[in-house]
Amino acid sequence: MKRYLAIDIGASSGRHIVGWTENGELKTEEVYRFPNGVTERDGHLTWDIQALTAHVKAGIGKARERFGTIESLSVDTWGVDYVLLRSDEELLPCYAYRDNRTEVYIPQVHEKISFTRLYRQTGIQFQPFNTIYQLYADKQSGRLDGVTDFLMMPEYLLWKLCGVKAHEYTNATTGGMVSAETGEYDPAIIEALGLPEHLFHPLQQPGTVIGEYEGIKVVLCATHDTGSAVEGIPMAEDAPYISSGTWSLLGVKTPKPITNAASELANWSNEGGVGYNRYQKNIMGMWLVNRLRDELCPGKPFGEIVAEAERSRFEETVDANASAFLAPESMKAAFDRALRTQPQTVGDYFRCAYRSLALCYRDAIRELQQNTGRQYDRIYIVGGGAKNAFLNALTEQASGKKVVALPIEATAIGNLNIQIKREDRK
Repeated sequence: MKRYLAIDIGASSGRHIVGWTENGELKTEEVYRFPNGVTERDGHLTWDIQALTAHVKAGIGKARERFGTIESLSVDTWGVDYVLLRSDEELLPCYAYRDNRTEVYIPQVHEKISFTRLYRQTGIQFQPFNTIYQLYADKQSGRLDGVTDFLMMPEYLLWKLCGVKAHEYTNATTGGMVSAETGEYDPAIIEALGLPEHLFHPLQQPGTVIGEYEGIKVVLCATHDTGSAVEGIPMAEDAPYISSGTWSLLGVKTPKPITNAASELANWSNEGGVGYNRYQKNIMGMWLVNRLRDELCPGKPFGEIVAEAERSRFEETVDANASAFLAPESMKAAFDRALRTQPQTVGDYFRCAYRSLALCYRDAIRELQQNTGRQYDRIYIVGGGAKNAFLNALTEQASGKKVVALPIEATAIGNLNIQIKREDRK
């Protein structure tokens, strides 16, 4: 029986999940879990890539201890972030997307190439942390001097395993430099910004074997975690999905990108899928709740937090997608500033956060229907947020859509599915 390993790393934790098929059904077992998070260094938010690499290798060791032979493995992570290399040496620090270093450079990028033009060419929503702005900030600060490669975060970790520097399609699309028409890095964008052409290589598709680690095949899954998550959702139809984690990614599969003015105005994104386009929108997600928990009631079980939110009668809401909530020093203070009425209890803050997210979901579904010209009856929710029955009920009530909550490790399942399908095609 062949076993496969999915290494799924989010902004707050990572997990190693082994999968195999029995009687046509996918079976999984988690063998390793580890914490992740940004660290502050010299006033900037950064990732500890040495620790991530150590955890990746430790988890592979645990998988082999438990199951012996592993046929293949792959890594998925969040999008947009990357590691710069000078030959085989990392250029540190490795900045995290919530760092504000790009703010001063975004207007400079748009002077050279307008956002409307960028959107028409790439279909990627504006986010201040898009790879395009991060790389331009590196160029302007001199960090690209002598740099030979940049690897997106999962491809960096795969390189540390097998020594091959790959550029995977779904993850590359998150950065705002891949042509919506060709599916490759857009040379006109790279030239307009004066970025080094040698950094941008042909993109490889999910399912490609790129090397080997101690006898285990190293495969590209959809290395952007949402790309893998969509592959892990058992949908009978192309209904909207919400991949609910640190971010909530709400979208739907479409045959090709939708890059019209309405989509640009509403800030919808077109990101690479496995043979389709993911027309989706970023919503702030469980980041709000997790940060409130860290401040107001560290360590309190989420079951108790949800119960307090349900008992609360606080009715005011905030714009959950407002920039004030992206990386505040204090999430509680950010809520206090945004509200006219001061919450009186811990439950008030969490009720406000959950209701605000549900309303964001409602608004996004309305935009989705208008921009695609389709009506949808249901929403599939996967990821950690799918376990929250209160939020699911609020979402159903706000949107008027049937919520199908699947509290599964959809990202890891999608990662595994891509590896297994590759084997089945052999």
